[in-house]
Amino acid sequence: MSAPRGVYETETDPIRVKICGLCRMEDVSYVNDCLPDYAGFVFAKSRRQVTDRQAKEMRGSLDPHIRTVGVFVNEEIERVIRLCQRQIIDLIQLHGDEDGAYLERLSAHTDKPIVRAVRVQSAAQILSVQEQPCDYLLLDTYIPGQYGGGGLGFDTSLIPPLTKPWFLAGGLDPENIGDKLTECARCHPFGVDVSSGVETDGKKDPEKIRAFIKNVRGSK
Repeated sequence: MSAPRGVYETETDPIRVKICGLCRMEDVSYVNDCLPDYAGFVFAKSRRQVTDRQAKEMRGSLDPHIRTVGVFVNEEIERVIRLCQRQIIDLIQLHGDEDGAYLERLSAHTDKPIVRAVRVQSAAQILSVQEQPCDYLLLDTYIPGQYGGGGLGFDTSLIPPLTKPWFLAGGLDPENIGDKLTECARCHPFGVDVSSGVETDGKKDPEKIRAFIKNVRGSK
């Protein structure tokens, strides 16, 4: 396996945790207390959407050990490049209809790792997307007409053996993450991604974040 432009070692390494959808300074405080590996800022249209200025402010208060991920859907490529150049985001996560040419152009203008989201429908589909010029995959739930997984899970038996590191997403929460990781043990996710599963009444819940991270890191 060739290493992507990011941090990746072997399948014996701990599973990384990404807490996505930070949109308040309180959220930054919560993750600073628990130190996940990644924090996600959603720049696409969403109830968690943040502006460039908000992301910069949150990044400035974020623990430097936490890497930031910008989440985009069919965004103008110049904006993505600008956020990378300003060191607001460390990784680029694409959830839209971006094609290979888009990814190649990004790679030509930034050395930030690219995470390609897949709304899972079949093993063949996942393998096809893996051939795109990206560094990581993120496997999420397919919902017709939506670019996100809507907080719902998918059939993890569809996941084939992959040669690129990948994140498991879709309907994860502190209660089910142990079982989900057991289901995926045969193909070993690089990391897990959660947003609504660590919220209460639509806002990040520090106790749920803490429990989620504990249950992931205690699963090895």
